[in-house]
Amino acid sequence: MRPSLRILTAAASATVAFSAAIAGPAAAQSAQAPRVTAIHVDRVIVGDGTQIADAMVIVRGERILDVGPASTVRVPAGATRLDLAGYTLLPGFIDAHTHLTSIDNDGGDLAVLKETPAHGAIYATINAKKTLDAGFTTVREAGSTDFVDVVVRDAITRGLIPGPRIHASGPALGSTGGHADVNGWSPFLAVPGTGAIVDGADAVRKQVRTNVKYGADQIKIVATGGILSVGDAVGAAQFGMDELTAAVAEATRLGRKVMAHAHAGDGLKAAVLAGVASIEHGSLVDDQAISFMKEKGTYLVPTLIILEEIVTDGARKGVPANSIAKATAIAGERRVRLRAAYQAGVKFALGTDATSDIHGRNGEEFKYMVDILGATPMEAITVGTMNGATLLGVERELGSVTTGKLADLVAVKGDPLRDVSLLAKVSYVMKGGVITKQP
Repeated sequence: MRPSLRILTAAASATVAFSAAIAGPAAAQSAQAPRVTAIHVDRVIVGDGTQIADAMVIVRGERILDVGPASTVRVPAGATRLDLAGYTLLPGFIDAHTHLTSIDNDGGDLAVLKETPAHGAIYATINAKKTLDAGFTTVREAGSTDFVDVVVRDAITRGLIPGPRIHASGPALGSTGGHADVNGWSPFLAVPGTGAIVDGADAVRKQVRTNVKYGADQIKIVATGGILSVGDAVGAAQFGMDELTAAVAEATRLGRKVMAHAHAGDGLKAAVLAGVASIEHGSLVDDQAISFMKEKGTYLVPTLIILEEIVTDGARKGVPANSIAKATAIAGERRVRLRAAYQAGVKFALGTDATSDIHGRNGEEFKYMVDILGATPMEAITVGTMNGATLLGVERELGSVTTGKLADLVAVKGDPLRDVSLLAKVSYVMKGGVITKQP
């Protein structure tokens, strides 16, 4: 070791020792003994389709130490006791399709000409807090230009701002003239898309690598037309099989999953056959597509609330008439086809496509699952917790109130198995053992 390095090392050791001496025994004890909280509730809905009556959950540090009937769980000495009489405790909810960078009254088509990435970051900071307060401790961002979702994810992880655990996508992959492109403007204007516009398998492959390079947790590809785009039908395929296969193969090689925006038709089926992890929306999924999804184990993230509200409240929210017409045209058949997929046994995960004023109202999606899909309240809860965790690949850490998992917990007053709408009225939120909202 060089003399100068020995001096620095000795100085560093002395600084650590001096700091410990000043802090005293209390700091040392705190470092060795994480905070322990004992939560007593009327019931715990575990997240795997089961519940525990008159339950006690012990949280030590950031993890669940024990859970079970209150009569059988030993409360450690010195634990902070929290008695939530009349409450139900559940795993932190998971929204597998959000757009945190959007905001209420975003200016519609003109926003793309007026705003910068800084706007999206500010919007996401506001929406992340709303989402966490709604009990959604984990979200999967479904495409964000300029890697804003990556930046916000990292800021939350560092504790700079409050928010859920974010699985970031970076920019979605869209094709020229497709749903992620921005059509209707003069060809002489360089108008950015809502994603990265790529054509051909090589360009797709490079964009996947680019997204992963800059921090994407998964890849989103836009496989069909959409509701909020101009000049494309919701079932129109927008990538060839070679392009879809390239996206999945490259993402898989880099340890990432692919989520595919797809409403219907051959584009949806091609995405399933290419091996995507999930279909987003799936509005007019047909029987053949259902068969393919069951065979491949593909999840369907139905984003129920947003299309329902485009039909019923789109005009007030400033949704373009073209998009309202598209949503209205498929609304009835959409409910039929999504219910058919659910009843046939396709795996579902909860996703809201949260934009505009849906941020903070994500929990209303549970009731839509009951009303439209025919799910029971218990099934809807499983879809919004354990199913979401499995789709995101974090089922060992999240998704259920289970010993050893991260203590992401929410509580609602009453019994959501009797009234599923209570899940939109979260009173208590804990993320990683830290209380972020309480009655």
